[in-house]
Amino acid sequence: MTASFRDTGEDAAAASPSVATPGWYDRWSSDYDAQRRQLIPPFDAFYGTAVEVAAAGRGDGRGTRVLDLGAGTGLLAAAVADALPRAELVLLDEAPGMLDQARVRLAALGDRVAFVRASMEDPWPAGGYDLVVSSLAIHHLDHAGKRTLFARVRQALRPGGTFVNAEQIAGPTPATDALNVARWGRQIAAAGITADQRAQADARMALDRPAPVEDQVRWLREAGFAEADCVFKQWRFAVYAGWRDATAMELAA
Repeated sequence: MTASFRDTGEDAAAASPSVATPGWYDRWSSDYDAQRRQLIPPFDAFYGTAVEVAAAGRGDGRGTRVLDLGAGTGLLAAAVADALPRAELVLLDEAPGMLDQARVRLAALGDRVAFVRASMEDPWPAGGYDLVVSSLAIHHLDHAGKRTLFARVRQALRPGGTFVNAEQIAGPTPATDALNVARWGRQIAAAGITADQRAQADARMALDRPAPVEDQVRWLREAGFAEADCVFKQWRFAVYAGWRDATAMELAA
């Protein structure tokens, strides 16, 4: 990892176009985690499945290097670190306030973790990765950007590497998408989300560009992954994975 990328606070994101400025997401950084379980009705299965796929066949994580794209407050990274207690992690996010929350959450990991302030579209720290993970971030890219990112992930993975994305998705048709959104609205209302909190969530989602999970799995295969699959789905939320090669599939078995 180059020194210029390691927890320097440099604004690498400023050099590349983005759907929003980093400050757009920072306005919610202090309260971002508090509503996760309400806003993601299948919270435990959603994150739990992502971690299960990421950790499969990797023991305690010795020798495993993990890149978390759009890491936010470090929620997924912390769960991966718990499952792979000897893995090294690189958290990349363009929002400084989100990374500040992640630093607090992962402070106990010490040198096992590095923080990179950058957009997903910026260069990533070199060296190769055994795991690339992401949660609720890649949908900020347009569809061409997603496909470009998937190709970059495939190139960044070492032999045996796996990509796991826990994501907000679109329905395959407008009617299905409307059903997914309506069902989600009823679920979060039942979980206690207030009208103001719903308005804040809608404001965050205003710039989202989710894609159907079927399309994204296909794009992974087209990017060169040996296999890809949706391993969890409930209404607006899905977890899908791409296995770089046959070795990766053997680890997952």
